Amino acid sequence: MTSKPISQTNIPAAPASARSMAPEYDFFKVVQGYLDQAAKVINLEPYVATILSQPKNEIIVNFPVKMDNGEVRLFKGYRVQHNNLLGPFKGGIRYAQMVTLDEVKALATMMTWKGSLMGLPYGGGKGGIKFDPRGVTKGELQRITRRFTHALGENIGPEYDIPAPDMGTNSQTMAWMMDTYSNMVGSNQKQSVKGVVTGKPVASGGTLGRTKATGQGMVHCLTEWARDKGFNLEGSTMIVQGFGNVGSHFAVLLAKLGVSTIAVGDHAGYLYNPEGFNAHKLQDYVLQNGSIGGYPGGKAITREEFWAMKADICAPSALENQIGEAEARVIQAKVIVEGANGPTTPEGEKILLDRNIDILPDVLANSGGVTVSYYEWVQNKRSETWTLEEVDEKLERAMKRVYKNVDDFARQRKVDRRIASYALALARIESVYKEREIFP
Repeated sequence: MTSKPISQTNIPAAPASARSMAPEYDFFKVVQGYLDQAAKVINLEPYVATILSQPKNEIIVNFPVKMDNGEVRLFKGYRVQHNNLLGPFKGGIRYAQMVTLDEVKALATMMTWKGSLMGLPYGGGKGGIKFDPRGVTKGELQRITRRFTHALGENIGPEYDIPAPDMGTNSQTMAWMMDTYSNMVGSNQKQSVKGVVTGKPVASGGTLGRTKATGQGMVHCLTEWARDKGFNLEGSTMIVQGFGNVGSHFAVLLAKLGVSTIAVGDHAGYLYNPEGFNAHKLQDYVLQNGSIGGYPGGKAITREEFWAMKADICAPSALENQIGEAEARVIQAKVIVEGANGPTTPEGEKILLDRNIDILPDVLANSGGVTVSYYEWVQNKRSETWTLEEVDEKLERAMKRVYKNVDDFARQRKVDRRIASYALALARIESVYKEREIFP
């Protein structure tokens, strides 16, 4: 029996944008720029900044995979481990054609800040394979995943480095990774290594609430912002770029609060519906078809029309480097909620802030995913299963607490929320370096 093409297996396509990223855009340099700004705010010890300026480990593996037609292809995979002072390296695995070492370095670095900001016992890591997951069959995807996991070997582990889903991967990918890893350890350890990855299917040791966690965390940040601003979410409108796991769950959850998604976009194009999309139906369509392309419930618009659309909320949930100067000048939203990592360039951010458009930054807004991943890891370690209500309550408390910490810091130090988030994350890491000092 021939495996189905991957687009038919409910594994979502990478939520890319129709815009090609400018080759000169250095995402890692941008992230380091934020670190430098935050370091000045808290007078960070220079030696701590030096340590954090580069990842601890940069792992590149090249591994062969036999494809369905008998051809042997060589794949390039990455795992960057930025810092593990606070705990095991933690971060997703990305399957996409544009995966590069510098991109993975930037994302791994951001994971260090997220874990620290949220008060988690985690460091930062990120990984990926450079290929198009939509261009292979399900059987080929499984073999690619298993060979990658095997190639990483002891560079991952439940107490050392813990991968999770990211762009182009999902819970099925994590099930394959966990199973492969469990077959690489001794028989007496097989049941104790489920925590080697998070974002697994619930039946295989995953947690309830993980799939929607990133979108749910964004919702908590937005509702806190709305409460502080006296803004009524019911009856408001939103545009969402990227309708994969993050963007779609954000839209579905906000629909329950009366928010109407009037424009959406992904790698297949952009759609507009003045009456608002049925977020549930569109989410199901993307799961089945891999993109919003061909969805009958909206009118096709250009990328430029999408960003200029009048809406209260803008949720860039696809890739980095999407809101530059041109986009920032035409956006009409009251608030930007960053579901993606690094969607707003520094130049775009300055324009938005000058126009009094609030930004709920990635390092805060999309940290719900790693937070619930931590809950999954804890359940695995304790051999426990928590209810959805328990997970949701813990996440809500965590997101609202950290949002308040960031908002208070930003107001007191007169900095934006992004720099406030970085500063709080750096301060925690610095305190541990001061306590433990440098070996030897």
